[in-house]
Amino acid sequence: MGPEKLAKIAVAALEEIKGRDIVVFNVRKMTALFDKVIVVSGDSNRQVRALAGNVCNEVKKAGGKVLSTEGEQTGEWVLVDLGAVIVHAMQPAIRQYYNLEEIWGGPQRPVAGKPVARKTAPRKTARRRADP
Repeated sequence: MGPEKLAKIAVAALEEIKGRDIVVFNVRKMTALFDKVIVVSGDSNRQVRALAGNVCNEVKKAGGKVLSTEGEQTGEWVLVDLGAVIVHAMQPAIRQYYNLEEIWGGPQRPVAGKPVARKTAPRKTARRRADP
């Protein structure tokens, strides 16, 4: 199964469980390990685990393989490895802290809702001195 089809199945599975702020990154030019990275937020440990579990179930139903999952015990951040596609289901605080959007940058495509806003440092402005 190709990365495009895997990504579509994963996104549909995430939307089914009401995942928020789903963003898909095409990282083919950045790494040879996988083609797509999907990041999604869930409001609780239970929802994050459910998001990851539904991705696994839907991919298996479609005839795909789930290579591994990590983080189900805590449910703060669950990673699902589908080979060509990696899914990161995270609670909002964890997502903001690790800011995977900044790491993967590049071409992103918001799927549901808006992508997480990137933090930028406030600009320093020079103060003008009053002439003595």
